[in-house]
Amino acid sequence: MEITAAMVKDLREKTGAGFMDSKKALEQCDGDIEKAMEFLRQKGIASAEKKQNRIAAEGLVATYIENGTGAIVEVNCETDFVAKNDDFKTFVNGLAKHIVLTQPKDMDALNSSFCSVCNMKIEDAVKDKIATIGEKISIRRFEILNGNLATYVHNGKIGVLISASAQDEVLLKDIALHIASSAPEFVSRNQIPQEVIDEETRIEMGKEDLAKKPENIRAKIVEGRVNKLMAQKCLLEQPFVKNPDQTVEQHIAGKLEIKAFVRWTLGEGLEKRQDNFAEEVMNQMVK
Repeated sequence: MEITAAMVKDLREKTGAGFMDSKKALEQCDGDIEKAMEFLRQKGIASAEKKQNRIAAEGLVATYIENGTGAIVEVNCETDFVAKNDDFKTFVNGLAKHIVLTQPKDMDALNSSFCSVCNMKIEDAVKDKIATIGEKISIRRFEILNGNLATYVHNGKIGVLISASAQDEVLLKDIALHIASSAPEFVSRNQIPQEVIDEETRIEMGKEDLAKKPENIRAKIVEGRVNKLMAQKCLLEQPFVKNPDQTVEQHIAGKLEIKAFVRWTLGEGLEKRQDNFAEEVMNQMVK
């Protein structure tokens, strides 16, 4: 039976598998898409361990809140194509909910926890997704916050979860949007570790434009620069994005306090794939 591009495309959309894997599965199963899906599932289980050495820096950041508990989780895959797959999205969003409901203490506890939705341990559910999707998939990190919560996720690429002293849905949503946009690292100045301040001070002291300044003048300039840098890192000291004439602290004064927040950017700090995936697919089609 002739395997058409449309058939391969259909199988890829259903499974998220690679182009050649999908084509070979259809060839092995005489074009029967259901058998091909099962074939990919079996093949993926057999090669799941091999996929663990591949680079996975795409994926999704997802959040979930229920009854005063919230979770943020990042799950990585190899390509943006899979990250947009509905099956992958459902898995990641379901995982965020599972974390809220079970509140595992660490990654080992999460992996060994039983998922009532997928009826298996999380570590087995991940292997199952590798089998059906055909790419390395890994749960990179998660965090849980409690209290009066709000969240904002931008296109699955930037995720924010915040905890406050009081519930104000509109205000907290605005603050979550601000955090996503302005990327603070700390709530307030007193959360900044001394080593961070010391390192920034060392860098500023070594800058060429201050080399010829007298020591006392240089120290004052560096102090001012470091103070400005620290303000940029602190949520409360940043100009509020919707009203830059006010700081975030001024905007929320008398209404609530921000207790904690988590802001993650998908794949930050991870090695990225250097190949051109679109070019890879085109090359495979030519063969």
